[in-house]
Amino acid sequence: MTVKSLFLGFLILACQKNTSNIPPVLPVDPVPSGKTWLALGDSYTIGQGVTEIERFPYQTALWLAQNGKAVTIPDYIATTGWTTGVLTNNVISRNPSQYDIVSLLIGVNDQYQTHDTTGYRQKFSFILEKAIAIAKGDKDHVFVLSIPDYSVTPFAAFNDTAKIRKEIDLFNNINREVTNLYKCNYLDITESTREAKTNRNLLAADGLHPSGIEYKKWAERLGPLILGTLK
Repeated sequence: MTVKSLFLGFLILACQKNTSNIPPVLPVDPVPSGKTWLALGDSYTIGQGVTEIERFPYQTALWLAQNGKAVTIPDYIATTGWTTGVLTNNVISRNPSQYDIVSLLIGVNDQYQTHDTTGYRQKFSFILEKAIAIAKGDKDHVFVLSIPDYSVTPFAAFNDTAKIRKEIDLFNNINREVTNLYKCNYLDITESTREAKTNRNLLAADGLHPSGIEYKKWAERLGPLILGTLK
């Protein structure tokens, strides 16, 4: 069997490593035919500063397993620092097979590096089309997450935080509009990330990226959204 067919064993092993932010795993049978998931994005998807089991896709897969839906361990095309254009280039070059679930969270580096909202709209539309194709053309199985607001983090403390917040909102308005246009699922997690302004436990040790606790909050909202679309 493959590693993915032994999902239960992997979950138990993972929870033995670090259970501080992960809910206990309910008994489930190993299911080789579980739903497959490809997570597309940047540092927020690959979980910069946290362990693999604390990433939001992994925690969401745990939630789904606990709620009766077998999902294999997520695959990733995501790296810290990637812009929408770089993500797109990697998706094209890797040419992934089709998946049952595709998540997409991208854009913070477009804001940070270029501040180009016009270019972002075009590039985000293109990568979303790619995500839909990877999801077997099923728009109901594509899940877009909004860009977190890093203006509340210590990393941004000596910058124009009001400007950052405004630009993050502009970029999120774009990805929300495009997602709605393509009739895919959209989850706004931005307001949740702003709670880190007064709760540093929601940040990883680097003072910039979310902690496993914050990612768990996303998972507990994304899980029901995904569950409602899977058959």
